[in-house]
Amino acid sequence: MAVVAGTIVWNAGSEGVGSAAAEPLKSIVPVPVSVQAVPDAAYTITMSTKIYVAPGARAVGDYLAGVLRPSTGFPLDVVENPTPPDGIILQNASAPGNDQGYELITSTTSVTIRASTNAGFMSGAQTLRQLLPAKVEYRWQTPGPWTVPGAKISDYPRFPYRGAMLDVARHFHPVATVKRYLDQLALYKINFFHLHLSDDQGWRIVVDSWPRLTTHGGSTQVGGGPGGFFTKDEYKDIVAYAAARQITVIPEIDLPGHTNAALSSYAELNCNGTAPPLRTDIEVGYSSLCISKDVTYKFVEDVIRELAEITPGPYLHIGGDEANATSDRDYQTFMDKVLPLVGKYGKKIFGWHEFVKTTKDTTVVPQYWGTTTSNAVVQAAAARGNKILMSPANKAYLDMKYNSSTPLGLSWAGMIEVQDAYNWNPGTHVSGVQESSVLGVEAPLWTETIVKPEHIDYMVFPRLPAIAELGWSPWSTHDWNAFKARLGAQGARWNFMGIQFYRSTQVPWDGGPTTTSPRPPTAWAAYTSYAAEDKVTYNGTTYKCLQQHMSLPGWEPPNARALWAPA
Repeated sequence: MAVVAGTIVWNAGSEGVGSAAAEPLKSIVPVPVSVQAVPDAAYTITMSTKIYVAPGARAVGDYLAGVLRPSTGFPLDVVENPTPPDGIILQNASAPGNDQGYELITSTTSVTIRASTNAGFMSGAQTLRQLLPAKVEYRWQTPGPWTVPGAKISDYPRFPYRGAMLDVARHFHPVATVKRYLDQLALYKINFFHLHLSDDQGWRIVVDSWPRLTTHGGSTQVGGGPGGFFTKDEYKDIVAYAAARQITVIPEIDLPGHTNAALSSYAELNCNGTAPPLRTDIEVGYSSLCISKDVTYKFVEDVIRELAEITPGPYLHIGGDEANATSDRDYQTFMDKVLPLVGKYGKKIFGWHEFVKTTKDTTVVPQYWGTTTSNAVVQAAAARGNKILMSPANKAYLDMKYNSSTPLGLSWAGMIEVQDAYNWNPGTHVSGVQESSVLGVEAPLWTETIVKPEHIDYMVFPRLPAIAELGWSPWSTHDWNAFKARLGAQGARWNFMGIQFYRSTQVPWDGGPTTTSPRPPTAWAAYTSYAAEDKVTYNGTTYKCLQQHMSLPGWEPPNARALWAPA
């Protein structure tokens, strides 16, 4: 630590800070590029605070106000004003580093976020959120004060792509659960959301020209049960909700393997003309579209066309992994015909890394999911000029168990504790793939064992913030001891958000490892963690909680009789 012109300055990756007032500055995840604690420059949000936004930044101002209003109880009017006198200010200015960068500067009269894009303003807003007390995340009014420590922060991402994937095919997760996950991702500056919409166990998006994909193929899931699917309007709602948080949705239809739900829905997609039964197990590698049939490519083109029409983002993910039932020759034939279809409908191609062996196109993005640090296909693609997305299964897969005693998850790629998720370098992980060839990182969550929102919480937190930091923060700041202290400080925030996270013994959690979520209000509310015996009032009737759960819209006590009973 040093003092420069009256300002306390420290390495953003270190644990030392200059005063108690600066404590929130050492708790930010991902860690910023540069942090300066400025004494006597704290700003307190009050009833009269307004959010002033630059032209074009109104959506970010509205989002920030929506985050802060419930807990503070303040109106926080959002106003367009190029020369605001005080308050929270989103100001157009050249950004540090790249167009996703921002500066955050506090004084006794204002907090100013300077950026050149809404992506930068959103990142600055998430940092501001973490500078406020953890109870700002509570969805009901609670006493302040709401003070932002004096600071000057200059920040921008290491990689342009920081992603998370949710598999809704193995177990279907409805719109409300997906939106809740998007809210969690936004806090850690995730900017891409990969939605795995089809697999052997279920097809989850309506395709008008092939309706049985959802009415039949979406009718079940792993372990049985009703399954489910998104209508096109529901999918559009998810896309818009993500966009309001500066997150781009990348939909995936996995091809030509992982297609049993489609094969079961339409017999003509099978080489023998016979539809197999739906599958509810977790086996992989046994299914394939019929490569020699013309109807296969009509089917694929219809799916790509309809999905592209409702996806404003630039990318479609075509899968391509574990096509064990497809010969190498047929796999090449399939990709030769299918890859051009994505471009035909105005989209760029993502796929699991196996597919890149079939093309010399340097605009396609292979997503590396292997468990080794050497892969000839990926290395050759990087040498040609392809950008590689890093998702090594033994480091970044959020569905892997933490250890042998954790109740959820699989272990085929190994156990991944928090330190394992943090201690790898995407820029050097695969030999022959330099940092300049890495597009970014993505943390996939496959859902063979993930049924409920609290299951997502448990597997994602605290590992997702570790992956997010690898994608955002400079490698020079990488320090496990510093990170685990900052991560531990996030625990209180997650408690107020109702996130039922895994309390790893590797992390010094604020409040200790047995801290519980705040007691919910006496009135029923969505997105709230209720324990057995909790009581709420809904429409004048008092109900008792029958089992611990995270409540979602539609789970009001009269509707969710398995969860609530009249007291």
